[in-house]
Amino acid sequence: MSTSVGAPVQVKNFIQGHWVSSTSEERKNVFDPATDEVIGSVTPSTTRDVDAAVAAAGEAFHGWRRTPPEDRIQPLFKLKAILETHLDELARIISRENGKTLTEAKAELRRAIENVEVACGIPTMMQGRHLEDVARGIDETMVYQPLGVVAIITPFNFPGMIPFWFLPYAIATGNTVVVKPSDRVPLTMMRVFELIETAGFPSGVVNLVNGGKTAVDALLDHPQVRAISFVGSTAIARYVYARAASTGKRVQCQGGAKNHVVIMPDADMETAAQIINDSAFGCAGQRCLAVSVAVSIGSAQRTFREAILDTASSLKVGNGLDPGIHMGPVITPESRDRIESMIALGHQEGATLLMDGRVERKIGNFVRPTILDGLPRDSDLRDAEIFGPVLSLVHAESLDEAIEFLERSAYGNQASLFTSSGANARQFRYDAPAGNIGINIGVAAPMAYFPFSGWKDSFFGDLHAQSHDGVEFYTQKKVVVERWGREHARKF
Repeated sequence: MSTSVGAPVQVKNFIQGHWVSSTSEERKNVFDPATDEVIGSVTPSTTRDVDAAVAAAGEAFHGWRRTPPEDRIQPLFKLKAILETHLDELARIISRENGKTLTEAKAELRRAIENVEVACGIPTMMQGRHLEDVARGIDETMVYQPLGVVAIITPFNFPGMIPFWFLPYAIATGNTVVVKPSDRVPLTMMRVFELIETAGFPSGVVNLVNGGKTAVDALLDHPQVRAISFVGSTAIARYVYARAASTGKRVQCQGGAKNHVVIMPDADMETAAQIINDSAFGCAGQRCLAVSVAVSIGSAQRTFREAILDTASSLKVGNGLDPGIHMGPVITPESRDRIESMIALGHQEGATLLMDGRVERKIGNFVRPTILDGLPRDSDLRDAEIFGPVLSLVHAESLDEAIEFLERSAYGNQASLFTSSGANARQFRYDAPAGNIGINIGVAAPMAYFPFSGWKDSFFGDLHAQSHDGVEFYTQKKVVVERWGREHARKF
């Protein structure tokens, strides 16, 4: 089986080492957002399908958790090499079903591979603690043990990367997994699972189900699923968190964002404009770390506005598979219409359209870079997650005032500052109410050996994705207190 770009693909589930069709009779087409072409179809999984996947994972868990950590990571080493070999192929699939450029898709996959590499260190990362003589002749040990069956529910915007925020850590720590990708972009994970199939994992350790709300609810409610990892909008993240937690599951939910960048007058304006341009309009603005509000301080209001307008106007929009393209389409016609309606709202509320990205309907879900200047403070767009290539410009007289803007936001995923002052940088990283902070950085995406943080309505849970947070999330601590006195030993 191959899901390489070509004829439309019938997406299947991967359960207990076998490719199987869903028991549903419903079928949903998968479209290329740049060409409107049907490139595949997915049959949404039923509760019965999810039950089968969870049962397979449950059966595999007993043997997998007893597999030494050094042996558990051997298939991960193989998978890293396999992903490297197939990186270009996977990037084309991502670009075709998501719309992003090949360069963006390859960068996404590099981050996925990075997480596999980090998880290969699990024999060290999963080590516990031991202390002799906590009392005379008594020793105490703490060990980390896997939870059991865990579920991973991922969004459309990074179909190759986000599943790997979770998957390598879950299986390396001894859990078995059911992955449910977005039904808008199922082809990438299907191809990834074809590659996983060759890496040497025992049957049932990794399973794939496709579908929508029915499949999600079945995972949230299933008594054998011990933990849920989710990325999506804040509204759905809150729903997933509440429903899964109500059944006693461990849950981590990455939600939406409204990311601010603050530009000080002493910033290198040309560099700042280029970096912020890439952050706001890269991946068509469809990433949770995209800058959506630029707050200029003092004289930076004029200089930054001129610089960002010049930089954004040079972007070339088109099919992400074509050479020389800087930005592809948004994911669906509905997304395009929603984004355009929000642009119109901002203009109606008094913002100046420095760049209007609305285009005449042709082929594809294209929205060009849009810049709204002077968005009123009472505008609904100040807090709304547009999730498209729209940058709003606002002004503040001081860094303190800019930080107040951030404090009023319901979100806390990322905030960035551009400055040449160490004092400004220290104040910002100390006071900015967000989990990921960038200083002269437009996309403060943590490397895989740091957690992907997030505050306020951008995250529900305690332990984040990646690194040691991932290890902690997918394990439970067991403390053993032992006494082996000499008088006991003499009996033998």
